[in-house]
Amino acid sequence: MSANRSFPREDAIVVIGLGRFGGAVAGSLKRLGHDVLAIDENAALVQSWADRLTHVVQADTTNGDTLRRLGVHEFPRAVVGIGSDLEASVLTVLALCELGVPDIWAKANGPKHGRILERTGAHHVIYPEADMGERVAHLVTGKMMDFIEFDDGFAIVKTRAPREIEGKTLSESALRSKYGVTVVGVKRLGADFNYARPETMILPGDLLIVSGPTKLVAVFAAIT
Repeated sequence: MSANRSFPREDAIVVIGLGRFGGAVAGSLKRLGHDVLAIDENAALVQSWADRLTHVVQADTTNGDTLRRLGVHEFPRAVVGIGSDLEASVLTVLALCELGVPDIWAKANGPKHGRILERTGAHHVIYPEADMGERVAHLVTGKMMDFIEFDDGFAIVKTRAPREIEGKTLSESALRSKYGVTVVGVKRLGADFNYARPETMILPGDLLIVSGPTKLVAVFAAIT
């Protein structure tokens, strides 16, 4: 692939490292309609992704000159999915930083690795194993059907409506004052998703999309 390609567009993303994490990210971004430039030093991995991604390159991503020739400095964001090779992970982030890539996301295997990546120039550090463990811990209780937590201790969950609010409107239930959470939407079997309003009536079997501080959302889900 040459540096004379027709992108990057504003939503283009470079993904470095096509292991389990990087490959999953690249594939998901492609399905979401983003232009993706995927790079890995491993020829076998590059070959395996060649038919699934539009732009796949074999290259040493620790070399800033190589990244520049590939036009990586023109991309608004990059994801570094290298996990097994700590040195390559750090040097790649450093090279991206020196190229001036404005938004760098990097996978870390643990806190020490994460701190090094932050000091090297990563704007966002991702801990896939820890994040998935936290999510599974919430889901395995059976109280939550889905769970997303943000960096600032805020979460959004899908859970069944508790019996105490069945037959009441959200205004009558006063969930915000009782539990400190906000019902964002309601999904009823056989009906479209509806954004929640004060007059929304909750019926048995309704699924709620609830947001709020993680601890408070967990307490609310536990009563269902």
